[in-house]
Amino acid sequence: MKTFAEMTKSVSAFDNFDEAAQGVLNIISEFVKINTLFIAKNDNIHNQIIKVVNQKDKLLQEGEKLPFNETLCKLSVDHGREILIIPDLTKSELSQSLEVAKNLGGGSFIGIPIYFENGENYGTICGLDSKSFPFTEEHIRLFETMASLLTFVLELENANKQIQNLSAPFVPITSGVAVLPIIGFINEDRAEKIIQLSLQKSQELNLDYLVIDLSGISQIDHVVSNSLLKIATLLKLIGVKPILTGFHPDLALKALSLQMELKDIIIEANLERALNKIGLKLEKRDRL
Repeated sequence: MKTFAEMTKSVSAFDNFDEAAQGVLNIISEFVKINTLFIAKNDNIHNQIIKVVNQKDKLLQEGEKLPFNETLCKLSVDHGREILIIPDLTKSELSQSLEVAKNLGGGSFIGIPIYFENGENYGTICGLDSKSFPFTEEHIRLFETMASLLTFVLELENANKQIQNLSAPFVPITSGVAVLPIIGFINEDRAEKIIQLSLQKSQELNLDYLVIDLSGISQIDHVVSNSLLKIATLLKLIGVKPILTGFHPDLALKALSLQMELKDIIIEANLERALNKIGLKLEKRDRL
């Protein structure tokens, strides 16, 4: 059996919360031999199983959804930040009226809530068995540690989404015109998100022109060049004229070396010239 340290070394390699959630359940299953381990998400109306690991009996399955008030997860959330252990579901006043307890005909439960950093509840990480299970102090500490870890992963994922949004903000200028400043380094995943954002917002705002400003891009490579050409082509297909601005000398030389096909794309030195090109003029007003 792998040690806890060996199992947790791979946590940093997860790309998102879903991967981390599955990894956490796999780690717990190495040390806690309860039949079913699962992570559920709730919106205070429904409770959905996001990830699950079943051993012998398939007590739950991924994607399963129940009314939140009818679940063991709600009992865990109501219990607060401390771990909840129910040795016998049919004998506990908390759980004996729930359908899940009746269906199991007994069994045991362990659960602890997962929170966002601001205190809002995301869901729970739980263990479930159709028979009595001997929970130890080590099991409790492991659940508590993993709940904290998933809170950390949630915050990292939220921070990353905010950074992605800030690094490609969509700015409407006037009716039919918007600017998309692209900032920082672009990899394949980011490029695809920018493409989707461009198409979605262009249609939502019924744009005629989209000015794509490149002055904040740290470097240009095949991923960037191919993405720019793809954005330009797709925008044209939906009736939007793309205009590229912000080609500083280093980017211009790199674009030339990559033999970017830019002859059919409008290129202007800066935002002001791009807006002038389509008949808009920036005016500086004196402060009163």
